[in-house]
Amino acid sequence: MTNLFNLLTVKCDAPRPWGVYFQDSASPQMEALVELHDNIMFYLVIILFGVAWILVSIIRNYVYSKSPISNKYLNHGTLIELIWTITPALILILIAFPSFKLLYLMDEVTDPSLTVFVEGHQWYWSYQYPDFLGNDDEELEFDSYLVPDSDLEDGGLRLLEVDNRVMLPELTHVRFIISSGDVIHSYACPALGIKCDAYPGRLNQVSVLVNREGSFFGQCSECMYILYRIIQIIKLKKKNSRHVSTKLFILVIELDIYRLKLFKGISSIGWATVLHTEG
Repeated sequence: MTNLFNLLTVKCDAPRPWGVYFQDSASPQMEALVELHDNIMFYLVIILFGVAWILVSIIRNYVYSKSPISNKYLNHGTLIELIWTITPALILILIAFPSFKLLYLMDEVTDPSLTVFVEGHQWYWSYQYPDFLGNDDEELEFDSYLVPDSDLEDGGLRLLEVDNRVMLPELTHVRFIISSGDVIHSYACPALGIKCDAYPGRLNQVSVLVNREGSFFGQCSECMYILYRIIQIIKLKKKNSRHVSTKLFILVIELDIYRLKLFKGISSIGWATVLHTEG
């Protein structure tokens, strides 16, 4: 019983090979996102089973062999048409209000105590702490590279470990200012609810409050290089085919699905981010 209690209370902070879930939430934004998702899915599953039950009941009870004249009086059912038109609209409105509220709260930057400037490169991240000075009286800055498989230590996480981790204080409002030095990148850390695109020549910002200690992993969520390379290969091989556009569309969908697996320790494209917090 004690072991079961420990399993239920231990945070899932280490990605596992072939894992299904992300790390546990470590910020109010991510906790709110998970709660909103769970609430919406609960009611959607109830609606799904209700509609499925009604459909099966109609198919079983109103077939021609059981009710040969049941379709005699079927015409335009204004009432039922209003019901199945207005009900989905009301459901979408009920989903929209908490969603918009959460989106606006996530965009709000609350008087940050610490600012971290993040710049994406091919294939690493650069960090600057403008609020701190190094030993040479200059801004504290460093580059963070993905650790290759050959240099991983025992217990290291493949395609997630980096040589320089970002250190953040616990229970402190932190603002990330994100940009890019070359192409479009996407700075993401699921446990903290961070997902922000990095554009060359443009500054985006996101705020986060880390509410517990731990090491939180993320990766770049932009796979444009691989997408471009595979599209070029398909164009070369299928340039005489009339179905090139269909194949490219299927390829994009498959890559988008693959992109969702970047944080699961299966395989990844690009470079990683590790945010470490201490009290």
